[in-house]
Amino acid sequence: MKKHLTAALCMNLCMVSGYTLASESSTTTSSDDTVDVVMVGGGIMSAVLGTYLEELQPDWKVNLYERLDNVAEESSNGWNNAGTGHSAFCEMNYTPQLEDGSVDVSRPPKITEAFEITRQFLSYQILNGVMHDPSSFINNTPHVSFVWGDDNVDFLRKRYEGMHQNAFYDAMEYTEDPEVLRQWVPAMMAGRDDSQHVAATYMKAGTDANWGEVTRQLISALDQKHENFTLSTGSEVRGLDRNDDGTWKVTIADLDNGSEHSVNARHVFIGAGGAALPLLQASGIPEAEQYAGFPVGGQFLVTSNPEVVARHDVKAYGLAAEGSPPMSVPHLDRRMLDGKPRLLFGPFATFSTKFLKEGSWTDLFGSLTTHNTVPMMQVGMDNFNLVQYLVGQVMQSEEDRFEALKAYFPEAKRDDWELITAGQRVQIIKDKDNEGGVLQFGTEVVASEDGTMSALLGASPGASTSPTIMLGLMAKIFPEELESNAWKSKLSRIIPSYGQTLNGNPEMINAVRAYTSSVLELDDTQPTAGNVGRLETFKARARGQEPGSEQADDADSEEATETVENV
Repeated sequence: MKKHLTAALCMNLCMVSGYTLASESSTTTSSDDTVDVVMVGGGIMSAVLGTYLEELQPDWKVNLYERLDNVAEESSNGWNNAGTGHSAFCEMNYTPQLEDGSVDVSRPPKITEAFEITRQFLSYQILNGVMHDPSSFINNTPHVSFVWGDDNVDFLRKRYEGMHQNAFYDAMEYTEDPEVLRQWVPAMMAGRDDSQHVAATYMKAGTDANWGEVTRQLISALDQKHENFTLSTGSEVRGLDRNDDGTWKVTIADLDNGSEHSVNARHVFIGAGGAALPLLQASGIPEAEQYAGFPVGGQFLVTSNPEVVARHDVKAYGLAAEGSPPMSVPHLDRRMLDGKPRLLFGPFATFSTKFLKEGSWTDLFGSLTTHNTVPMMQVGMDNFNLVQYLVGQVMQSEEDRFEALKAYFPEAKRDDWELITAGQRVQIIKDKDNEGGVLQFGTEVVASEDGTMSALLGASPGASTSPTIMLGLMAKIFPEELESNAWKSKLSRIIPSYGQTLNGNPEMINAVRAYTSSVLELDDTQPTAGNVGRLETFKARARGQEPGSEQADDADSEEATETVENV
């Protein structure tokens, strides 16, 4: 059976199809029936982009179309992702070991800085009433990297030594002491063989985030407070055609009654998760030709038993199996979902030809074109270890999955855990001139030369770094506006570190973290004495007040007094 499954997976990677959704049009439009931006997909990316645009250009007309009945039901839903504030504190796949035995720690600071921008973005929304109740979407949850075995311990020690030199990680702790480990991760140590060589790093500043709740609050505010914003659920985009004047005719089907209508847009952004690739191909822009997609799904073991959940209050990440995609890194996570604390362990990879959890079995085949089939075949041949990994995952029994859990939670009892199906992701396959088809595990912004058509492809880190990703998108599609003083001024209010680099600036790192910790009601950072005034300045500017004004002083006097006393 395993041979048959391997053959089927390889066939899916290599199958040729001439089907394409791209089409052309030669219609004309008038300014009266043209909106400024159409966003496809009601997930975190559209929510963040829409929120930026309503702040930066509130006179623009923005339409959002989501084919499901509610927003945030696919990749952004809390049950469909890891919920990690991906700050690179614990994800060891971001720090590969090199052939000479050293550990490359160059990537984590970029991800950490991006998540610091996310925290600033969320803080601005709280201070301005766009979002509410920070504990409903973000909570302190320390991040732990956990390994066993001499070679893995040696790797983690080198990783810590390299990262700890950076101010982003000066609070990171490392230990091989079993007694300290029993304090950090008691459930992971109880019942473990005392002879096993174990090590971990610990970052108190880690968080657990519910990106589905973030998405719902942002889009709800857009829908309720901005007359130029229109949300349409149960609406599937089925056509993207170029008009003579450079705008786009977007054809939308009402899934309730089957009727179709169209709207013309100056800009189209596709933030539809796995469905982004087929829609981008439907636009016919040449930039889409170099991409193909490889779908990977996931399952988690979950428990809601309060006694079990109380034993583990961190996010603990392990090392990925050989050949596995980064989204498959094993982790035992404390989560807040649907208002209840839970533990999740996984993911266990699944394979499907669907590009979305609520997608079609024909998604993969329909995305294959004469341009991307050869790169797809190259990836299939060059990444046979990935195919083998997926075969092994698909073939796992209930006993196999539970044994994997016990490697992290030795005293786990089977009756406490149930298996759930999580989200579906599509990894990027890119046709590179010098390398042929290459499987990429990050996210990538794709845009037409004139910036009128754009999309986000890829899987991770996604939601956690969405404000940074959307800044990069706007630099491609709205370059002139982004360089204007009006946009720069507003962005510096939304993101106090905008235009600066946090990496290598310890004072600014402390100031920004203290500001976001205060607003988001986290307890991971207190400002240094010299940064108290800067923290209050950030708050005043976010509220649209001039620092030092009577209005700002009245608003912040009580908070400032309390902050100084804490310092």
